[in-house]
Amino acid sequence: MARGMDSRTVVLEKKETMAEGVVRLTLRNPDWSDFPQWEPGSHIDLVLPDHIRQYSLCSPCEDASILQVSVLHTPNSRGGSRFIHESLAEGAELTINGPRNNFPLQDSRKYLFIAGGIGITPILPMIAAAEAAGREWRLAYGGRTRSSMAYAEELEARYGREKVLLYPEDTHGRIDLQGLLGLPRAKMLVYACGPAPLLNIVEDFCMGWPPGALHTELFSAAALGGSGASAEPFEVNLVNSGITVEVPVGKTVLEAVEEAGVRMLSSCRQGVCGTCEVPVVAGEIDHRDAVLSAEDKASGETMLVCVSRAAAGCPSLALEL
Repeated sequence: MARGMDSRTVVLEKKETMAEGVVRLTLRNPDWSDFPQWEPGSHIDLVLPDHIRQYSLCSPCEDASILQVSVLHTPNSRGGSRFIHESLAEGAELTINGPRNNFPLQDSRKYLFIAGGIGITPILPMIAAAEAAGREWRLAYGGRTRSSMAYAEELEARYGREKVLLYPEDTHGRIDLQGLLGLPRAKMLVYACGPAPLLNIVEDFCMGWPPGALHTELFSAAALGGSGASAEPFEVNLVNSGITVEVPVGKTVLEAVEEAGVRMLSSCRQGVCGTCEVPVVAGEIDHRDAVLSAEDKASGETMLVCVSRAAAGCPSLALEL
């Protein structure tokens, strides 16, 4: 599936604290024009000094005058969140790419939304869409403490405690996944976003659910197979360019392709944004991304070259590059 890259300059209209360690950025076009229409689950790239970071849109889809993202301050990050929290000021101009959607909300009669920490952000417009469509839904939202859970009070006040189940770990323990997912529910889709440990457990509980019932989005692809290193080197045939490149141990396909002088779009280089998705002509793939669905990975038609590699025992890949 092709994913376009719409780049533009925006202005940071407002920066506000939403919870402990979480700020919300409200962005607008410099000429006050509307943004393109986007759907729940979409994200944008923020182009920062020395960094490009992906953040889920959490503003109302129907308000095209602004885009909003919420950013968790992660002290051990590579610097993106620290710059946003400590240095980025209202009135600053930023470059953004997108929106793009790797986590689309499919139509269903019923939804169960599960969020861990800052994973609540893509869930917010999904809840609004489900509510507007008159669908049945519930949210289970967990965090370290109540004060660290952005939008918790707003959600509870707007939709009520029957629909919004809050699990601050210090007072209520972890999300009751056994009670929520222990028995498959007919005609219900599960949308979960959060850190890898939470999503791994959610996936285990949903093994007995109908195929396609579970939809997840990870913060990082690291839990899916590492940093892009491999125990084996392999070759990549770039069909459109007519050249073959070697991909040694410790180097990604993207890096090898770039060193060969072939330019291509890329952004996160962690397998979470989908920018570097490339059609595969031949070869077996070790998928390590957090973007493609299980069905997409099984088809072998595309791969994310920033993290995914040739499968063990496969000496070469052929890509449309």
